[in-house]
Amino acid sequence: MVQRQPKRWGAIVAAVVATALAMVVLDLAWLGVIARGLYDSSLAPLKRADVYLPAAALFYAFYIASIVHHAVLPAASAKQAFGRGAAMGLFAYATYDLTNWAVLRDWPALIVPVDILWGIGLTGVAAMAGRWAYGRLAGVER
Repeated sequence: MVQRQPKRWGAIVAAVVATALAMVVLDLAWLGVIARGLYDSSLAPLKRADVYLPAAALFYAFYIASIVHHAVLPAASAKQAFGRGAAMGLFAYATYDLTNWAVLRDWPALIVPVDILWGIGLTGVAAMAGRWAYGRLAGVER
């Protein structure tokens, strides 16, 4: 049986905060500035006038918790967390985009690879940030 070093609650909280900050800041920059024109023009007939904040908050809460649980805490290094996060981003964003493309009449094909690539990078970087913060506070930086 492998013994694990006990996780410190402070380090876990730091991992959650760092993951959340990276995720939200990068995603808002992407969706609100960098790729806004692409999403506006491609999804115009499907978009709400305003973001439905309860749904957005639930998404971020669930996704950040999943990143920390599946990519940050089990990783031995920030590099490994990036890889685990990138894989998680591939599965999550591909599931979303390919399902929408399959069942929504007007889902644009161009959005599929762009959004999947974004999800891979975003989730990888968020996991890496969370693992870095965890490692610094838990004293297990590698």
